[in-house]
Amino acid sequence: MSKILELREKRAKTWEAAKAFLDSKRGGDGLLSAEDTATYEKMESDVLALGKEIDRLERQAALDLELSKPVSTAIKTTPNAAFDDSKTGRAANEYRQAFWKAMRNKNSYDVQNALQIGTDSEGGYLVPDEFERTLIEALEEENIFRTLAKVITTSSGDRKIPVVASKGSASWVDEEGPIPESDDAFTQVSIGAYKLATMIKVSEELLNDSVFNLETYIAKEFARRIGAKEEEAFFIGDGTGKPTGIFNATGGASLGITAASATAITVDEVMDLFYSLKSPYRKKAVFVMNDATVKAIRKLKDGNGQYLWQPSITAGQPDTILNRPVKTSAFVPTIAAAAKTIAFGDFSYYWVADRQGRSFQRLNELFAATGQVGFKGTQRVDGKLILAEAIKVLQQKA
Repeated sequence: MSKILELREKRAKTWEAAKAFLDSKRGGDGLLSAEDTATYEKMESDVLALGKEIDRLERQAALDLELSKPVSTAIKTTPNAAFDDSKTGRAANEYRQAFWKAMRNKNSYDVQNALQIGTDSEGGYLVPDEFERTLIEALEEENIFRTLAKVITTSSGDRKIPVVASKGSASWVDEEGPIPESDDAFTQVSIGAYKLATMIKVSEELLNDSVFNLETYIAKEFARRIGAKEEEAFFIGDGTGKPTGIFNATGGASLGITAASATAITVDEVMDLFYSLKSPYRKKAVFVMNDATVKAIRKLKDGNGQYLWQPSITAGQPDTILNRPVKTSAFVPTIAAAAKTIAFGDFSYYWVADRQGRSFQRLNELFAATGQVGFKGTQRVDGKLILAEAIKVLQQKA
């Protein structure tokens, strides 16, 4: 943690130096020379690199903390009493042990009997409950969207979510006059499940090595692959065979402001985007954009001469724009003609629906010729923005 604090302080000092250099080198026309521009961009790239290193260290610390949690059962103080495993089904220790024996191909009759609890319709086995929670937490490290959105779990079928499309209002009436009816109008948003899959190959030698931690490897690799595809869909998915993203024209966020330029963003436009979002949503709102867009906004100042973008110097706290957190993702479009480049809003109104039970299957024969064993992992998930007005986007000029 001390290393993270050290890097945060270093990044803050580097940014202050970059701002001072920018202010001192601007000419009477407000522009920089080519040489000064190159120097400033080098300082700015250092700020960006430090920020990414801080993010990596924080993710590593969180994952180390999770993987260091004890998984064995505590010794009982009543040795003469019968052992009582209060967990049942896929949460039971018996199932967890059977699952990983099957993954390592160490089957026995008791293993097959235990795994009947979790056999799925595709011939694999549903992951044990403890491991499934590990996967979910690992996915959050790889997928910033899950840390912002509302995540729910569905068992089967579509999930119907009632939404108030329009609200009624009160009216002034005369004494003994009739009170007009004014009902709320309701609609529904349906969340289903789309299949996301990946295949992991492990050499037989590595698999049979007792030192090799199969659980940790699959959790991290599954998180890396699935997390990236999920995040891409949650941002720019078109709803065809995948979730609907917030930047999609249909079912996505509302348009807050259209920039006057196809290649630039101004302070006023960021302000307009901020206030295009209704006040109740601004309380929990965050900015989400690409790193390249953050780089462009770093040079902008408000009417008081203060830079809009402010780096965080506190561990665990994000950078801010107009005192609201800033999150970055490589899947948010970069600045280009007609591109939607910034989203600002309360992302808890985007619902991510996990179909309960991620499935793994060991594939013994498919890669046998190369001395490898395959592991197929599948997940069923959907995501939709429940209330379009809860998130506003900035779109560049066409």
